Amino acid sequence: MSKQLPARADVVIVGGGIVGCSIAYHLTRLGITNVVLLERKQLTCGTTWHAAGLVGQLRATRNLTELAKYTTELFRTLEAETGTATGFKQNGSIGVALTEGRLEEFLRGASMGRNFGLEVHVLRPGEIKERLPHLNIDGVVGGVFLPNDGQINPIDATQAFAAGARQKGAKIFENTRVDRVLVENGRAVGVATPEGEIRADKVVIAAGMWSRDLAKPLGVHLPLHAAEHFYIVTEAIADLPRDMPVTRIPDEYAYYKEDAGKLLLGAFEPNAKPWGMEGIAEDHAFETLPPDIEHFEPVLEFAVSRMPMLETAGISLFFNGPESFTPDDRYLLGEAPNLRDLFVATGFNSIGIQSSGGVGKVLSEWIRDGYPPLDLNDVDIRRMHPFQSNAKYLHDRTTETLGLLYAMHWPYRQVESARGVRRSPFHDRLVAAGACMGEMGGWERPNWFAEPGSHPKYEYSYGRQNWFDNTGAECRALRDKVALFDQSSFAKFLVQGRDAAKVLNRISANDVDVAPGRLVYTQWLNERGGIEADLTVTRLSDTEFMVVTGGANQIRDLTWLKRHIPDDAHCMVTDITAGLPMLGLMGPNSRALLQALSGEDLSNAAFPFGASKEIEIGYARVRASRVTYVGELGWELYIPGEFAAHVFDTLVEAGKDYGLTHAGYHAMNSARMEKGYRHWGHDIAEEDTPIEAGLGFAVAWDKPGGFIGREALLKQREAGTPKRRMVAIALEDDSAKAPLMYHEEPILRDGRIIGASTSGMWGHRLSKSLALGYVADPEGVTADFLKSGSFEVEIAWKRYPAKLQLQPFYDPKGERIKA
Repeated sequence: MSKQLPARADVVIVGGGIVGCSIAYHLTRLGITNVVLLERKQLTCGTTWHAAGLVGQLRATRNLTELAKYTTELFRTLEAETGTATGFKQNGSIGVALTEGRLEEFLRGASMGRNFGLEVHVLRPGEIKERLPHLNIDGVVGGVFLPNDGQINPIDATQAFAAGARQKGAKIFENTRVDRVLVENGRAVGVATPEGEIRADKVVIAAGMWSRDLAKPLGVHLPLHAAEHFYIVTEAIADLPRDMPVTRIPDEYAYYKEDAGKLLLGAFEPNAKPWGMEGIAEDHAFETLPPDIEHFEPVLEFAVSRMPMLETAGISLFFNGPESFTPDDRYLLGEAPNLRDLFVATGFNSIGIQSSGGVGKVLSEWIRDGYPPLDLNDVDIRRMHPFQSNAKYLHDRTTETLGLLYAMHWPYRQVESARGVRRSPFHDRLVAAGACMGEMGGWERPNWFAEPGSHPKYEYSYGRQNWFDNTGAECRALRDKVALFDQSSFAKFLVQGRDAAKVLNRISANDVDVAPGRLVYTQWLNERGGIEADLTVTRLSDTEFMVVTGGANQIRDLTWLKRHIPDDAHCMVTDITAGLPMLGLMGPNSRALLQALSGEDLSNAAFPFGASKEIEIGYARVRASRVTYVGELGWELYIPGEFAAHVFDTLVEAGKDYGLTHAGYHAMNSARMEKGYRHWGHDIAEEDTPIEAGLGFAVAWDKPGGFIGREALLKQREAGTPKRRMVAIALEDDSAKAPLMYHEEPILRDGRIIGASTSGMWGHRLSKSLALGYVADPEGVTADFLKSGSFEVEIAWKRYPAKLQLQPFYDPKGERIKA
């Protein structure tokens, strides 16, 4: 019998797992009640039904932790609110470390948790034994206990979300397949099902491992791939404590959970098994995959030794089911970059249960308001590149990404699978020069250079890694002579048309309506004054501009630009990243080297900072722009692709007489930290304003026509001294034993937390452990505030004296870049 579907809805959600039902629940709580959820079979039948149901709070970043924390708080009350049992138990969780490196990872996470009141207890091995008397603590060096973590029954929790959504008016239809999303004029306008069409203002794809195929015909790329995920459940064990905390032992790839007197043992093994390469069967529902005892056996061997009661326990269930994983182990959330009103919430990498409440809340608010309620850059779909939905790439990367959830999360850790995707024209030459390549958005980029005869390979730690001295040498060459950076991964957009200047000037906070041959540093802001992009705009002619931004933000910034071009404007945008490689030539000898090659006068008078023009190098013409991200005299060289190798060889050969050294992105990060240069996504994002970030100098307050976000910024300026400011941070200890800062380390004044770091690096030109971060004070953050009081930074549960200031520690007056 055919069902009667409504003709229209405010929002249609595709997918009846826990995330889809949470979105429906939260939409109705916001007053958006004309919601329709469509599930192809039955609720939870894809992945949710077989999830382990772990509810943890501590994630890699502040906002993701906040979302998980909200989920936990919601699960406390969901059953009472909806009248539907959830099985929620708040019995805490324990992370067990078997190495000092793992313990430092836990301790750094625990310190981060302090920033927002997350209750975390650091445990010695004996204290772990007290809480887990049945655990063999041989080799255990310590751990952490989060008392407010817990576990839940995923099917019951999903039904509770669904019940809550129905109570407020949402309609949920099972056994209703969505054949396609309807699109008109660049917008999603509904869905088509075998029972008919439903028109809608917004469409949400929350279809788990089916999401990629559903989005593909729309030109929307959702990179995720299913993998087999294993766990076992024992028979009842009499001595198993019913209040046992969820126990994670990532060094043995394992997690343990008490389940009705039985023990569930699950794993995130290092070499995973991708699944579903031939597609997913139409009748797939509540389906298990064939067991693979041999694949699981190494985990089980560790577990029997670690949890001796397993040796005599019978196994009642060996489970294998599919879950979807993304290339970077972070889920996909937000509005599709190339299709308005299509939202996605998918690819949850085995953390869908603990993410469900937070995701439902923020995506519902995003749908209502038209923008995210907080910085969600870590999971924003716009971080992904189209190539990443390539089937072979996803298959090969998925072999690694499942295991990376429990692998050591070392600073600068590089993925090893699906590499070599995007290479600059200089790639082979850089490898021959000893480059150790890192990966960003598929780009192979030189992170550091090894000495001749040595192997360019990472040896990871939280302290000084094996490339520390190599990067130091690159930074000193940058300071004293000249360094060459491959910056080809930077994104470049050509903006053309008679209205190009007007359009860009409205989008940009700074005044980019300058004379041809000038470069302007600017931010793009949202209406709330938050920073959506941080980039440069170069005027090429009266009707042409080049926008240059970070490679990680290529899709995001291109989307922002295109969406803010009025329909009636004569303005076109072309992504020219692939055809325009770029080299950074930086250091005090850069002028002499370029003058010798080009024959041009590159003096301050003839070629001032911020100037851009074409010069000759070898047989080629290249665009040289005098700007820097490393705080030294230098030029960015934009080279047509067919001339790139020739120009590179010419520079390297001539550079021998000027002390030219190859330098990598670790050296660039060290140098920008010394100069206090902000990095979008770490130091600045959509919740931060230029006033708070110390970027007011890049705001053209009174330019004709204004700019997006001006009114919000004016209100903030009129309010007086900002109560929250970005600061430069240096540990007072500058010895070889000084710890390194990375991100989210608490900043304390007179023993009270007042902020946190956003990014950190050792400054080799200054020989100091440095960071950037935000601090807050109700009376306003001023230079005098930073000179008074006693400041510390907490790193891995220990506190270190620090100096904070508004100005950068290296060349605060900018004399070197304008030399």
